[in-house]
Amino acid sequence: MRAAMFYEPGDVRMEDVAVPEAGPGEVLVNIGAALTCGTDVKTYRRGHPTLFPELPSPFGHEFGGTIEAVGEGVEGWRPGTRVVAANSAPCNRCFYCKVGDQSMCENLSFLNGAFAEYIVVPSRIVEQNLYEIPEGMEFSRAALLEPLACAIHGVVRTPISMGDTVAIIGAGQIGLMFVRLATERGARVICLDKSASRLEVARQLGAEETVEAAEGVDTIGAVRGWTPEVRGTDVVIEAVGLPPLWEQALQIVRKGGDVTLFGGAPSGTSIEVDTMLLHYSQLTIRGIFHHTPYTVQVAFDLLKSGRIDPEPFISGVRPLEDVVEALESHGRQEGIKYEIRP
Repeated sequence: MRAAMFYEPGDVRMEDVAVPEAGPGEVLVNIGAALTCGTDVKTYRRGHPTLFPELPSPFGHEFGGTIEAVGEGVEGWRPGTRVVAANSAPCNRCFYCKVGDQSMCENLSFLNGAFAEYIVVPSRIVEQNLYEIPEGMEFSRAALLEPLACAIHGVVRTPISMGDTVAIIGAGQIGLMFVRLATERGARVICLDKSASRLEVARQLGAEETVEAAEGVDTIGAVRGWTPEVRGTDVVIEAVGLPPLWEQALQIVRKGGDVTLFGGAPSGTSIEVDTMLLHYSQLTIRGIFHHTPYTVQVAFDLLKSGRIDPEPFISGVRPLEDVVEALESHGRQEGIKYEIRP
């Protein structure tokens, strides 16, 4: 089969490789569509030791497809079933799983290889995070399951109440999902991004106000000016992963407000926090990573019900051979994300 293989940052090669076989508890899926995502772009640019402990490695993790074969011991799944899977599943045995932090699982079972014709879904993911795609839903739309589950994890852990003002920094796929989910909770949302076209999508998804972060624009003043008495927003969610924007989030939020840092910053970077601001403004700062089986279930239910419209998130279709070009376009903020069709 044809598959994208990640060798090192900036080096992804299309190769002919053997079609994998489903082992005990696993299923082999014929991929109907895969999606690019921000994590793929970051990995393409700088690598990812957690996702790729060994190189070269299969690449890509958001997909929908049809079960081709099932391994020994698999129950409840059969060839011909259209499915979508999350990209990991926890062990439910380690310390973090037992205390309820499954996204922090010490033994996460990961899945990679969606930029290919076939993929094997590991047994633990089959048990916990594999779903049958409803009739009438396209593979590419179902493939939004994993990023939506991540955004839901962030919203579940962030106190957003009806009537709150919420600033979302970043209008990529995750930022836009935060816009939609915060709006679902009854919040008034303002979204910041460098891309005017992405901000237009944010408005379509419910943002009441947007700020284009162009050079020379006082984004902090613009956001605070939008809030009552210029006090700042009740909540800020950073969905880009740049240290300067993490620091900016602390300047946007009001006293007693909450800051959720969801965007993954480069390894080894740091931020400066004004201790006076943190202490006397009683700020709450939290980092949120990944998803849990619960948020995957919620994401699937929202997609199945139609309450989350997948259409604004997918900007175009590219053939499998053009996956590197699609990643480059995604990285240049030309659209939101791309469907890769084998």
